[in-house]
Amino acid sequence: MRSIVISDIHAKTLTAELVNLAAEKHKADNILILGDVTNFGPMSVAVDYISLLKRKVYAIPGNCDPRNFPQMISKVATDMHGRTATIDGIKIAGLGGSNPTIFDTPFEISEAEIFSSLDAICENVTILMVHAPAFGHLDKIPSGMMVGSESTKAIVDKYRPLVVLSGHVHEERGMKESNGTLFLNPGAAKEGFAALLVVENGKATAELLML
Repeated sequence: MRSIVISDIHAKTLTAELVNLAAEKHKADNILILGDVTNFGPMSVAVDYISLLKRKVYAIPGNCDPRNFPQMISKVATDMHGRTATIDGIKIAGLGGSNPTIFDTPFEISEAEIFSSLDAICENVTILMVHAPAFGHLDKIPSGMMVGSESTKAIVDKYRPLVVLSGHVHEERGMKESNGTLFLNPGAAKEGFAALLVVENGKATAELLML
């Protein structure tokens, strides 16, 4: 499975063609979107953006997307919010939105709901798609504070997926491996960043890309 991973588009719709070029260049099978397609709506921006993409799309909402993102996005993509999918025998689970922030953004979820939602779908998962990162993993903001989800961290510790994909914290673009899990933040697509994820024969590799 070869996937282009993007996050944090924030309504920069001109990036769609660049994502298509990256998908073609890297022979991607699909595109995984980790949320914040819009910048506080409207949903038509997300629908129109995904309609421009030329690969099958699996998407979750970000905290800056409207609450009706999961229902509306199903018109043009596979909605992964609180859901699973299997691609080439690889099970993927997704949960969008974020743990609570100081900004009271539209799609925030309590830690209790994050845990219960993920706990219901994460057994035997290879790839976990979340918008907000697990606490302690690619979640440090410029002040040095870590703002990731404690519940997502608990789920990762419990189920140990092969890959955890997250966005949300633009400054933490990068990848790291911890206890057999590859953590990947592709960076903000609005700034020209993406990533290539390859999962084959039970192994995962990734490459950070410039669009």
